[in-house]
Amino acid sequence: MEAIETRYRTHTCGQIRSGDVPKTVKLAGWVHSYRDHGGLVFIDLRDRDGLTQLVFDPDSCGAAVHEEARKLRSEWVISIGGEVEMRGEGLTNPKLATGEIEVRVRSMEVLSQSPTPPFTPDEHETISEEKRLTYRYLDLRRHEMQETLRTRARVTKMMRDYLGDLGFWEIETPFLTKSTPEGARDYLVPSRVHPGQFYALPQSPQIFKQILMIAGMDRYFQIVKCFRDEDLRADRQPEFTQLDLEISFPTQDTVFGVIEQVMVRACAVAGITVKGPFRRMEYRDAIHRYGSDKPDLRFGMELHDVTEHFAPARETLHIEGNVQALAAPGAATFSRKQLDEFAEKAKSLGARGVYTFKVTPEGVTSPLEKNLGAEALKKIAAAAGAKPGDLVVAVTAKEQIPGTDAAALIAGQVRLLLADQLKLIPKDRWEFVWITGFALFEWSPTDKCVVSAQHPFTGIVEEDVSKLEDASDEVRLSMRSKGYDLVLNGSELGSGSIRIHQQDVQERVFRALGLSQEQLRNRFGFFLDALTYGTPPHGGIALGIDRVVALLAGEKSIREVIAFPKTAKAQDLMAEAPSNVDADQLDMLGIQLKKVEEK
Repeated sequence: MEAIETRYRTHTCGQIRSGDVPKTVKLAGWVHSYRDHGGLVFIDLRDRDGLTQLVFDPDSCGAAVHEEARKLRSEWVISIGGEVEMRGEGLTNPKLATGEIEVRVRSMEVLSQSPTPPFTPDEHETISEEKRLTYRYLDLRRHEMQETLRTRARVTKMMRDYLGDLGFWEIETPFLTKSTPEGARDYLVPSRVHPGQFYALPQSPQIFKQILMIAGMDRYFQIVKCFRDEDLRADRQPEFTQLDLEISFPTQDTVFGVIEQVMVRACAVAGITVKGPFRRMEYRDAIHRYGSDKPDLRFGMELHDVTEHFAPARETLHIEGNVQALAAPGAATFSRKQLDEFAEKAKSLGARGVYTFKVTPEGVTSPLEKNLGAEALKKIAAAAGAKPGDLVVAVTAKEQIPGTDAAALIAGQVRLLLADQLKLIPKDRWEFVWITGFALFEWSPTDKCVVSAQHPFTGIVEEDVSKLEDASDEVRLSMRSKGYDLVLNGSELGSGSIRIHQQDVQERVFRALGLSQEQLRNRFGFFLDALTYGTPPHGGIALGIDRVVALLAGEKSIREVIAFPKTAKAQDLMAEAPSNVDADQLDMLGIQLKKVEEK
């Protein structure tokens, strides 16, 4: 990075090299470290570009400046002027880009002082996340945080440049819009001008980007904030950022081709080389082989249906649904204690039964031999593709989920648990996969009914449109959509689809979801009206930029790639939000608070 020259600096702290000897320069930044050797004072000066060593020698800077240098402390902000010179022989620092040079200071101005900070940028590993988020402005001074945000800035710039070159227009959509609950809970914003009415913050720009296609914009994109009032995890925040795009007259391949090149370039920004086209996998195949609709393909350990081999003991073992098994390489050495601990973890993931089989050169051993017989044990090991030294793990599910294989979903989580425990996941592999062929509807265990698998605007495979009027759950769960997800290393980066572009089909989907005529007109009337005025076939996708950058930066939590994130309780500890507001503000909005018991 080159400095923008001001009275405070001519260069950044990471810019100067041996070729700048013996230039006179000005630098400005934070005191990173301080070393007083009596006659000489050494300061490492830091800005977001790097570090430069400063030397305060009373013979060069004068007694007054030298005395002021001895008073400097960590995180003070200073500006200095001096000459660039080579470090003495044997004193270079190969860890720093500026490690061959230092600046002999002639003048100094203290711009800002700091009390002793609660932690310094070098101490973050010993500091709790709560304290880091409370003093986020200090945490953001860390080199690692600044490098991550630099990567994020470069990724988003690349996206804008590349999509702009392809003829996409960046168009903003509203933040204050209508509440159309069809996914997570909305964040509501009361209207002062219209008492008793509310705006909603958008969960995504879904309806607006489809309307842009109806409006003839042809190719739209936006790097946009979205808001969802949902329970938080490491890869979820109440507000998050996504690359949102939509294309008129596309095929599925059109969307895939654009996004694959976006991701190839995003990886290149982080120094990672990947090539398109990416692998594709049908949803049912992903569930059958990996027990997940976001499979991690960096390692094997695929699932195998061994239900038939458990037939003699289904009643004894209280087995419902299928039995799925996998072979964990080299895990036959697990002790009884390890197996018991593993079984408890698997049950916490939803397994009803966890059955293990040790494969040795002498044969297969398992506590289930008395229930299934020795021959069945061999068949189970063979079906799982186990070799001597492996541990076969078979699981059944506690609860069955209509329309899917519950045991496979549990086994998929067990697969990840074992892979992590056995250190089977290579950190330097980047395995992209498109998951296609999603169901149109899925069973919601919470609502005890059929709901949209993605969102209600997802296109339907033509042969299945006629099934919309069939009210049976079995038929609806068999319907296929034109939805797709992009997955990287077991993380879903984004979801999209070819959309419904016929007004009558869209209205039929809403009715299939149980919306009355009054409800669908109240929630989606303006959108249904827009669909009647000549709608082109269209489709798109939304990529989670926070997740993309977190994966590329090797971070486990998206909080590490967001400048000002919320905690797991949706709090901003630095700004102390959410907070109470004055009674006058509530009166102006016509709102009276009701005491809510904490859950």
